[in-house]
Amino acid sequence: MIIRIIAIGRLREKYWQDAATDFARRLRPYVRLETVEVSEAHIKEAASPAEEKKAMQEEALAILDKLKRHRGPVIALDRKGKALDSPQLSSRLHKMILEGKTETAFVIGGPLGLAPEVTQKADLLLSFSKMTFPHQMMRIILLEQIYRSFRIMHGEPYHK
Repeated sequence: MIIRIIAIGRLREKYWQDAATDFARRLRPYVRLETVEVSEAHIKEAASPAEEKKAMQEEALAILDKLKRHRGPVIALDRKGKALDSPQLSSRLHKMILEGKTETAFVIGGPLGLAPEVTQKADLLLSFSKMTFPHQMMRIILLEQIYRSFRIMHGEPYHK
């Protein structure tokens, strides 16, 4: 299975890069991991709602462009989405594999979140919490949960 993570922004700090590299290495026996980084829209500190909306639209167009070539379920991370525990996420991914899905895309928005055009394209809105996390941290949390899901799926030990 191909797991594609489409994320706004890049991992700037070395510790985030190291964590992502570590989870990519751990995931190699289970999936082919592809990470697609989309440029974060430039927005000033005290942006108006119209400027924020324009920035989100700009990011949405870039994300949707990356999804044009994707042939599988799309899971968008959103605070208002469905909360799953680790075994439930593992079960969902396992079901996709059993149904013959060869690709799954996870979409992580930027500081402003995801535009409605992106969330409407998603097959599942997934919430990790009602809290807001920095998008760089969220990428690492997602990678860890994908790794944990495959460990669960294969009946391998994982930290509960």
